[in-house]
Amino acid sequence: MFAKCCGATTLGVDGQIIDVEVDVANGLPGVEMIGLPDTMVREAKERVRTAVKNSGIKVMPQKVTINLAPAGIRKDSPGLDLPIAMAMMAAYGIISQESIEGNLFSGELSLEGQVKGVAGILPMAIKAKEMGFKGFFVAGENVNEALLVDGLAVYRVENLQGLIDYLNGKAVWEQSIPTEDEQEAKEEVEEDFADVQGQFVAKRAFEIAAAGGHNILLVGSPGAGKTMLARRLNSILPEMTLEEALEVTKIYSISGMLKKNSGLVTKRPFRSPHHTTSAAAMIGGGTIPHPGEVSLSHNGVLFLDELPEFSKQALEALRQPLEDGMVSIARVNASLTFPSRIILCCSMNPCPCGYYNDPEKQCDCSYQEIKRYNRKISGPLLDRIDIQIRVPRVTYKELTATERAESSVEIRKRVSAARNRQLQRLRKYGIVCNAQMTSSILKKTCKITKEAQQLLRAAFIEKSMSARSYDRIKKVAQTIADLEGSDEIKGIHLAEAIQLRDEIGV
Repeated sequence: MFAKCCGATTLGVDGQIIDVEVDVANGLPGVEMIGLPDTMVREAKERVRTAVKNSGIKVMPQKVTINLAPAGIRKDSPGLDLPIAMAMMAAYGIISQESIEGNLFSGELSLEGQVKGVAGILPMAIKAKEMGFKGFFVAGENVNEALLVDGLAVYRVENLQGLIDYLNGKAVWEQSIPTEDEQEAKEEVEEDFADVQGQFVAKRAFEIAAAGGHNILLVGSPGAGKTMLARRLNSILPEMTLEEALEVTKIYSISGMLKKNSGLVTKRPFRSPHHTTSAAAMIGGGTIPHPGEVSLSHNGVLFLDELPEFSKQALEALRQPLEDGMVSIARVNASLTFPSRIILCCSMNPCPCGYYNDPEKQCDCSYQEIKRYNRKISGPLLDRIDIQIRVPRVTYKELTATERAESSVEIRKRVSAARNRQLQRLRKYGIVCNAQMTSSILKKTCKITKEAQQLLRAAFIEKSMSARSYDRIKKVAQTIADLEGSDEIKGIHLAEAIQLRDEIGV
């Protein structure tokens, strides 16, 4: 007997509907699975067989053929366990074909027949809504995630036998509603700029970076506070919009990084990978590509501490994502694109010992050692970092000051106001901040005074700027103007933007 059930997997950041076809016929008993399953999915036949037996369901040993369509896509989700089981039950006549039609199933089966949660439920739910499925059956821990999609009936499945009883009309289920996880009620203490004494230039640079979405590099001696400052960048970024939150939640969902029973990710990501991170881990990869650190930082911050210690391959791999706001990964099995609109925040020492040009400690590095150290960061990568500043050592007077510094809440108000100005100006181009402007959009939207244009011309000639550097200085100047509430870029705005792009090197 033939039966068909619909399951789902993920492809990039999107859901992919999988038709599970099962044929039960007379012949030598056994289960054959076709349709390009990987090892994880191929093992599903043993999990399903054992789960059916331990659920007290008796079936005749027959020849079972399972086909996963479309056949050209490699399947790698354990969430196909449940639709495979449902198609088998329909093929054996234990449930009717009509009871599973129009529904989507996703869940991993334990050997005793319990249904466990899987990664990637949100993109599957979005796809289910688009395809017009009337119901989505998922494990209890995935319910809140699936309910993020409005207009989709979501049902909580605890075990295989319970689902069969419901489909046969022996049990009545209500549609699921969001549940609150008690563990999530604890609020995380967010680090505040009020805790940072001194470093007024660096704080101003971070405010500009947050307001315009600009990349930033900090150079300074050990203990100057570079890492402390960087870890507070998230505290002044504006709240995510619903669209941004959904994008981030989708990425974390397919990566299996959502907390149990969690719903929408509302806090901007902050990722700080170790300097031993490989290029594949940085941008994503694998036989079936999965998101890397740049995509996990989407709509948030990617912080690279001790920048020169990262491998050259990992750093150079960042060039395309920083320029395009997306990562394109080509593999034999699939060519996928992951979003990567990030603020890249980096920190580094000025030399191997860390004390080049330090007023307090003597640097013992040779000229060649310093030059070799700085050359680990290529010119094209530095060219993509809008703000490059030196962070001086904090003085004793600044450390012992009793006056409390400006809080992150106060800075965020100015940042949000500047972002709102940008959104009104750039919404028609499909972007949200100045850092995302292309050269053509920059020419159309940025008004620059004659005085500022003359200053930019002089700086362009003196510093031998590239076209990219020219555009990035204008973007930073536009952000400074937005923070001030000005409709045009003035000379004072441009002068500050030029100062915030210090030349890093010997």
